[in-house]
Amino acid sequence: MITIADFTAQLPGGKQVNLADKLGKVLLVVNTASKCGFTPQYDGLEALHQKYGAQGFEVLAFPCNQFGAQEPGSADQIEEFCKVNFGLSFPLMAKVEVNGAKEPPLYSWLKSEAPGLMGTRSIKWNFTKFLVGRDGKVVRRYAPSDKPESIAKDIEKLL
Repeated sequence: MITIADFTAQLPGGKQVNLADKLGKVLLVVNTASKCGFTPQYDGLEALHQKYGAQGFEVLAFPCNQFGAQEPGSADQIEEFCKVNFGLSFPLMAKVEVNGAKEPPLYSWLKSEAPGLMGTRSIKWNFTKFLVGRDGKVVRRYAPSDKPESIAKDIEKLL
């Protein structure tokens, strides 16, 4: 069975992150954007990170410019924006495309494990969220309109 441990992610500087190192943690994987109506959700993501981080919870944020060109900046610009405006303390991964030929294998797997409404695989907008349990399996997909604080009860069940 495939789990999140079978994938890697990339940090903005190009360093690979082996996601096998995340087994045993509860993860929320989110495609983000700095110029989106949902961008204020960064506050909620940071609040979850602060509240549950010591218990083994982690946010994996993947900036993405595929939806309305709402993440146009470089990795350094995105990181600076997030730290200054939202005080983010969780890491931002390298910018990715979450749909199409250039999507990383991680996103292909997430979408196959937790399809969207009516079984659609593609991600429709920024701030689509995937909750992954300690065993590395996808538990649930959340819509962009689902606020991070509304996911807290599901996170608590997994911790």
